[in-house]
Amino acid sequence: MLLHKVSDKDLVSSYINGNPVALDELVNRHQSRVLAFINSKVRNLQLAEDIFQDAFFKVIKSLNNGKYNEEGKFLPWLMRISHNLVIDYFRQNKRMPKVAQSKSLENFDIFDVIGNGEQSKEYDMMEDEQTQLLRRIIAELPNEQKEVLIMRHYEDLSFKEIAEKTGVSINTALGRMRYALINIRKLLEENNVDLTIN
Repeated sequence: MLLHKVSDKDLVSSYINGNPVALDELVNRHQSRVLAFINSKVRNLQLAEDIFQDAFFKVIKSLNNGKYNEEGKFLPWLMRISHNLVIDYFRQNKRMPKVAQSKSLENFDIFDVIGNGEQSKEYDMMEDEQTQLLRRIIAELPNEQKEVLIMRHYEDLSFKEIAEKTGVSINTALGRMRYALINIRKLLEENNVDLTIN
């Protein structure tokens, strides 16, 4: 059987049914794209390769435990695993890109957190426009709202930690976050941009 002509779904089934070569084909098939995605986030090839290996370790573990039920959507699933590992790495090291390099709020990029690499080139072009618009919207927020948004979404701080760092009550920190998201949603709707902010 020529594995390079077999679909991801069939390769997964083949591996589950005892063919380890099928997994090798999956790794080879998606390595360059997934590695490039990870490296674009961590900007360190050796680290990116380590995270890539961890991602496939999770894939193998899930497949062996019968926890794979993505109905043929192997690549988006792999991208999601990789994205989560990148986020875990930054959380464990108490840093995010850009914010660690500069204290300037203007360097905050919410797409680094909510993007997951599952886009087509057409989507990337559209996302570039949305990213620029979102940056402008965030820049227009009152400083206290912008500060809480960055600490919560980008530095992954709890509202208790945000309250302590900013010298306000937890309720005030929560209120600032709520108003920041309300303002972002309102401005996105006015600009006809469909983007979910959690």
